[in-house]
Amino acid sequence: MNEDLMRAALEAAERGWHVFPLRPGTKRPALHGEQTCPRTGPCAGGHLKWEQRATTDPDRIRAAWARAPYNVGIATGPSGLLVVDLDVPKDKGSSDTPCGATTFAALCERAGHAIPATYRVRTASGGVHLYFNAPPGTRLTNTAGTIGELVDTRAWGGYVVAAGSTTPTGTYEPLCGPETAALPGWLHTILQPAPKSPQAPSTAVAGQSRRYADVALAAETRNVASAVHGEREAKLFRAARALGRFVAWGDLPRHVVEQALQGAGEAAGLTAAECRSTLRSALNWSISHNQTRRNAA
Repeated sequence: MNEDLMRAALEAAERGWHVFPLRPGTKRPALHGEQTCPRTGPCAGGHLKWEQRATTDPDRIRAAWARAPYNVGIATGPSGLLVVDLDVPKDKGSSDTPCGATTFAALCERAGHAIPATYRVRTASGGVHLYFNAPPGTRLTNTAGTIGELVDTRAWGGYVVAAGSTTPTGTYEPLCGPETAALPGWLHTILQPAPKSPQAPSTAVAGQSRRYADVALAAETRNVASAVHGEREAKLFRAARALGRFVAWGDLPRHVVEQALQGAGEAAGLTAAECRSTLRSALNWSISHNQTRRNAA
């Protein structure tokens, strides 16, 4: 058991992926926490968390995995990875909720692209991890439900359980060869943080704040309407996320945003159903994450 897991850790490190031990049979980090940090070794200069202590050093890996049959965690950020986590419904007896793989496949189809061919791992719960090389010079972070229901991503600040690891519910198994593809541009566009919309100064009156919102609505609508095939879905998604904050703040009625972007999306060539689906999920996410107005610094 130790040898198999050590081999899995070493193979991941050979690919440039930074690994760290997870507690045997679990998905939880096995490294000490800040309160129990001895302030020695790697932590001599201060406590280091799992993302900072993840390594590709084969000697450190052998020494760690020689002590116990640790599962293998891959710190996605330092490894230059963006992993798409396609989960399965918690209630497997329900047929109403589509799994993450189905949702992601529908998104790819609407975006006009095939499901990307890349290294993938079947998770212990029956889901799938799709591994992508993150674009150089970017610092994407984790997302939960941003792309769609049961579709999360792991990047900086996150980790995934590597193939070869085992939990009581099953084993993480590679489903294809080791080739890891670059993150598709259209998916990168969706995952980028929504651009900061123009913010009124903290002393601005409500009328001035609404004018900022009107300008943003006009600009985003033009941007979506002029989108070309292959980028229409992503631009509509990002526009809805950008404008959703104004809905949350009371500067724009939701139905006004939906009508404007629905028309722009259809003008760009998307179907009415595709527009409605994208707008609903993106606006819901944006409104729920922008309940507090942020003043410009």
